[in-house]
Amino acid sequence: MTQKLLLDTCAFLWFVRDDPALSDKARDLIRNPKNLVFLSSVSVWEMTVKHGLGKLSLADLPHIYIPTERLKHEIESLPLVEKAVSRLEDLPSHHKDPFDRMLICQAIEHDMTILTCDGLIVQYPVKTVW
Repeated sequence: MTQKLLLDTCAFLWFVRDDPALSDKARDLIRNPKNLVFLSSVSVWEMTVKHGLGKLSLADLPHIYIPTERLKHEIESLPLVEKAVSRLEDLPSHHKDPFDRMLICQAIEHDMTILTCDGLIVQYPVKTVW
């Protein structure tokens, strides 16, 4: 069965860096050719902001590194659409991180499962796996 997977920002970074912090289950789901794997433009925004603030080290500038790694690993880009953003008003405020809240909205809107280890995200009405 094909699953639509939305990578949390950390899951993307851990996968492309082959970091052991990524769970075996998440790694297997990403590598499974039957699954559709996505990186949100919201995560691109987050990584670009954090890189600019000196809080995230990347092997190259974000506008080069992120799409290069995404394409290398056959990860699709997921744009942020207005309909997903409108779901924000329905979310409880378990989580203050605006990037994560947008990922939740996108996952709900596009019927996706978020690959995340974030304990706050799992409190929302969204499918998660780790």
